[in-house]
Amino acid sequence: MLRQFSSSKSLRSEELYVHRDSKDNHAGTPFEFTEANLTRLCAIIQNYPVGCERSALGAALDIVQRQMGWIPISAMHRVAEILNVPRVRVYEWATFYTMCKRRYRGKFNIKVCVTTPCMLRGSDVILQAVEEATCCSVGGLSADGMFGVDTVQCQGACANAPVVVVDDDYYEDVTVCDVYNIIQILKCGGIPPWGPQSCRFVAEPSAGLTSLLECPPPPGYGLQPALCSAGPSQPKKK
Repeated sequence: MLRQFSSSKSLRSEELYVHRDSKDNHAGTPFEFTEANLTRLCAIIQNYPVGCERSALGAALDIVQRQMGWIPISAMHRVAEILNVPRVRVYEWATFYTMCKRRYRGKFNIKVCVTTPCMLRGSDVILQAVEEATCCSVGGLSADGMFGVDTVQCQGACANAPVVVVDDDYYEDVTVCDVYNIIQILKCGGIPPWGPQSCRFVAEPSAGLTSLLECPPPPGYGLQPALCSAGPSQPKKK
């Protein structure tokens, strides 16, 4: 008899490396940097030597995403033009890094970490709660376009598993009740307090501190005092 170790869904997607024109994502999709963002991008480019403008590629796509909420292929073409690089170099970056959203992921993009530490702490249940609270399945959008739900790999907060990320904000040590509370606050136009939801301070032990319970000693504590303060010893006379 086979034993099922995980209830995680099997997800298969072509969006990591394939582009197909759609109604709102094609070469003719309107895009242009705002004046403020173009000024910001030009300032970033100036940090690199002439001929090395490609080094600003990640920052350029981040600015696009913060301006539009996602990165259409027309914006990739504009970035390639500004940085004077082949378009394929922009495609390579945008398809490699999952932080680049190549389609609209809602006003709030909710990402549930499903890597091993979070899985061991119940990420499957957390993901199910997120889908129910947002009325949105993984990879889709809610009917009102407010939420987009995705699964992601390791958000770098393993000590605070399970972890849910909403745009740039981390919500750690989350329970099912925390999920419903976070989603409800977002629906009401608020910003849920980010960080550990268990009231512990950052990544301190969940059962309380077990070491470093006293103030550290002052500098020089424990060193042996000098045996003689009269200066260097004098050689003995023969």
